[in-house]
Amino acid sequence: MKSIVILISGRGSNMEAIVQACATEGWPARIAAVISNRPDAGGLQFAQSRGIATVVVDHKAFADRDTFDAELARVVHGFAPDVLVLSGFMRILTAGFVKQFEGRMVNVHPSLLPAFTGLHTHRRAIEAGCKAAGATVHFVTAELDHGPIIAQAVVAVLPGDSDVTLSTRVLAREHVMYPRAVRWLVNDLLRVERGVVTHLAGESQLL
Repeated sequence: MKSIVILISGRGSNMEAIVQACATEGWPARIAAVISNRPDAGGLQFAQSRGIATVVVDHKAFADRDTFDAELARVVHGFAPDVLVLSGFMRILTAGFVKQFEGRMVNVHPSLLPAFTGLHTHRRAIEAGCKAAGATVHFVTAELDHGPIIAQAVVAVLPGDSDVTLSTRVLAREHVMYPRAVRWLVNDLLRVERGVVTHLAGESQLL
């Protein structure tokens, strides 16, 4: 039985999707903890309602990023995660933190990486005249919004789209793709060679 730890900063809708998929699909894993850097994160209440351990490591209580990351790493290690999932975790992690969990830490980013790293991805895609947008699940590396791509979901950019309408459709695809990618990792179905991720059973990595 593998251990999954999820980091959130807000509502954690992808966290909810992963928790539900783990239970309904019978993964050989358990959600060991949900950890937030914000005490008011809405996702904490959902996790508690499912009997999942929750911890707050408030970044405002630490003098700098290195000190916060050291405490966060200590807390995460306490749950011995096989998989560490970032679900709307709005902190840039230090290289030292990433190194401790490299190869088992994943994130979902709301663009088709490597395009539009960083913030305001939907607005930038619309302004650039993109005909398609989407989301990417990737392994986390020290470079922000980079790392080997596990899966991508493509969403059409429609005439008249706004940040809100496009982000809503993209998020709906994330709720399907992210649990699937985490399940693959739990089941040891991914191989990374020269920065490229392949699915060992040949399942499509494009949704």
